[in-house]
Amino acid sequence: MFQNKIILFDGVCNLCNDAVKFVIKRDKKGVFKFASLQSDIGKNLCSERHIDINAIDSIVLIDPGKAYYIKSEAAFEIAKELKGWGWLQILGWGLPRGLCDAIYDLIARNRYSWFGKQPTCMLPTPEQLNRFL
Repeated sequence: MFQNKIILFDGVCNLCNDAVKFVIKRDKKGVFKFASLQSDIGKNLCSERHIDINAIDSIVLIDPGKAYYIKSEAAFEIAKELKGWGWLQILGWGLPRGLCDAIYDLIARNRYSWFGKQPTCMLPTPEQLNRFL
């Protein structure tokens, strides 16, 4: 069982990779570990939680011993842990979840055309290596 919260992300998506770098830079307490959805560990973690990896077009946050979160709910839960970004969760509480997820889905559907795609999954730098599973 993992002790850290785990962020599963699309390893070939430029937007997703930039989001991971954003979180790493601001996660001073080391709350999060990371794995791509395409990796064996990402696939296994999804399988254990009965998440259909082929149907998911989202970031996944796994909270050990608790539930998992997807889409806007995952983004709000991640923001809660980042110093100075808790306001994003407050914004999410004020908006209907369906609206937040609709905006999330719009960005997710267009992420490759808007932000680009890498031919392979992101490779962490030597300094980031201990943050990845």
